[in-house]
Amino acid sequence: MASGTALIYDKEMTNYKLLWDYPACAIEVPERLSCSIERLKHYTLLERCVQVPVREATEEDILLVHRSEYLEAVKTTTSMDVEELKKFACNYTDVYFHQNIYHSARLALGATLQLVDSVLTEKVGNGMALVRPPGHHSQRSAANGFCVFNNVAIAAEYAKKKYGLNRILIVDWDVHHGQGIQYTFEEDPSVLYFSWHRYEHQRFWPNLRDSDFDAVGNGRGAGFNVNVPWNKVGMGNADYLAAFFHVLLPMAYEFNPELVLVSAGYDSAIGDPEGEMLATPECYSHLTHLLMSLASGKLCIVLEGGYNLRSLSESVCMTVQTLLGDCVPQIVGNLFPCLSAIESIQNVRAAHRQYWNFLKHQGQTPAQPAPTSHVPEKAPRPLVLKTEETGKANGDAKNFDEFMDSHMRKVLLSTPPVRSAAAVSARGDLALERCLQIRASEITKEEAVAFISGIDHECLQDRSILLCLGNLLEVLDKIIKKEVRNSLVVSPAVSVTSAFAVSWSIASGPNRVLLVTVGEMDIPFDIPSDGKILLLQISEKFCSGLKRHYTATQENKSCGDLFYAFFGLLLPLAYEYQPDLVMIALGPNSNIDTTTVSHLISLLQGLGEGRTLVIVQERESELRFVEFVAKMLLGDSAPALGCASVNTHENIMKLERQRQELQQHWKMLQHSGKVPV
Repeated sequence: MASGTALIYDKEMTNYKLLWDYPACAIEVPERLSCSIERLKHYTLLERCVQVPVREATEEDILLVHRSEYLEAVKTTTSMDVEELKKFACNYTDVYFHQNIYHSARLALGATLQLVDSVLTEKVGNGMALVRPPGHHSQRSAANGFCVFNNVAIAAEYAKKKYGLNRILIVDWDVHHGQGIQYTFEEDPSVLYFSWHRYEHQRFWPNLRDSDFDAVGNGRGAGFNVNVPWNKVGMGNADYLAAFFHVLLPMAYEFNPELVLVSAGYDSAIGDPEGEMLATPECYSHLTHLLMSLASGKLCIVLEGGYNLRSLSESVCMTVQTLLGDCVPQIVGNLFPCLSAIESIQNVRAAHRQYWNFLKHQGQTPAQPAPTSHVPEKAPRPLVLKTEETGKANGDAKNFDEFMDSHMRKVLLSTPPVRSAAAVSARGDLALERCLQIRASEITKEEAVAFISGIDHECLQDRSILLCLGNLLEVLDKIIKKEVRNSLVVSPAVSVTSAFAVSWSIASGPNRVLLVTVGEMDIPFDIPSDGKILLLQISEKFCSGLKRHYTATQENKSCGDLFYAFFGLLLPLAYEYQPDLVMIALGPNSNIDTTTVSHLISLLQGLGEGRTLVIVQERESELRFVEFVAKMLLGDSAPALGCASVNTHENIMKLERQRQELQQHWKMLQHSGKVPV
């Protein structure tokens, strides 16, 4: 399997700038690239990436999307003087030209295509192209919004033509709508395009009716164009994650892409003068991490916008750090999406209900739209930051730098020296050999009883259980001390081992422990009411009477139902809870295949700074299952999933009723404008 992260950049792309007074374009400066590169060096991330040389895109590459007459027109800019360039730019909207921009645009596109080649030929696992000019606004015959050639749209066509791909996902997290990508693929079912963008009821640039939630694509492409319009500024981490959980991820898993391309605009981040949003840099770590579970990890991230140099560079670093497989930092602050974001999400889900299986069983209707004359207001809450911090962030450059210095100290992590440990008696393939092997001594029955109440103590007569608990203590101690990031334990009694692990952990440091159980098992302890434990159970036995902060149960009848539970319930609950430690107990009669388990483990490693313990029921002849678990903990890509589109009406209705019941207490579960008070 491919490994390594490509970073593709060429200093030549900084060799153009605005040559006349044009306030609309003054923020697009060469320092957008140079500051990002310097910050990557500061964090020693650049040297860890695979350096891939940049090539100029060919005219044949450009003509995959753009028309020949437009290409010929752009070529003439190389010999123009300033007045001629200024006049030429007047043919288009919010874009400027320079004698070197044609060369830079060919390099930007060439770097993007080099990244696609490197990932699809498995020379690397993933990567990022730091390029300018950006591309997502440019259309077949028009430059637009700083963009000359549409790098990501061409990359998608290139991947289809050269590698025969049939399903490509494009995620556009820029704060502006990438109308150029939308227009390129609006009738193409082989490309699923997702964009969130500042819209404000069509009052924000590019002021297009086609940017609203009901622009879903045309003809065979209907349902494959997904717009999430933000109708207020001030959207933050919770709003972005809610859009991922309730719209993008379930769609993407149903679509099952072979490649993921990201139009990565960081003008959606805090401090940006264009976006006026509040997403902090670590949010992009989580967005990146969640996308890495798709397409067997084939993820290509391409720079678009971002005009606050500090916010841009820190967010780029967080993105690259995650691509490299480092721990994903905790998100600072509470996660409560705002009502305006929830209404937008509701509208998108209603507009796409007829196209996607995960939506077909729900009776949602669009939220009541506000009139287009509505004057947008800033979100009334600080979302992620305290009021005084928000004030600094929206102030002058000095105050913003002070805020960012303080914020980054909270989220920057040191990665444990060992990725994974394993307490497994049998020898397996290379995955298990890559783990630190744990061979501890057994604990006494009295030590076990001290941490487990409510069980039949006769089971503790079995020395294999006491030995397992001894191994468990060893790995948990290493995880809590940050000597090891995560661990795998094979147990003869998963219920007992899980109970011991949770009780010992709460007594040893972590304030919040998330326990996810899969299969039929009774956890022999009472969940305390202090919020230190959140139990999420995935089983075929549906339970009612759920308690706040205590337990949630998802029914497992089909792969599609299970993934509906992941994105509609499990991940929103887990993210709002923000655990310090994640435990996953895979018990008997789980009726869950290795591929689905792989995705569960992969997705949950974005929580608790990657501190994850997986406890697997010991079974005969199931070493392969344990090896799959080890690979996910070691950071291998989850295998492609082809069966997530099957949803059972009865099961989905049960899960939906449970979500509605729980959303009174868990705000990240809300995806309807009409929510309980």
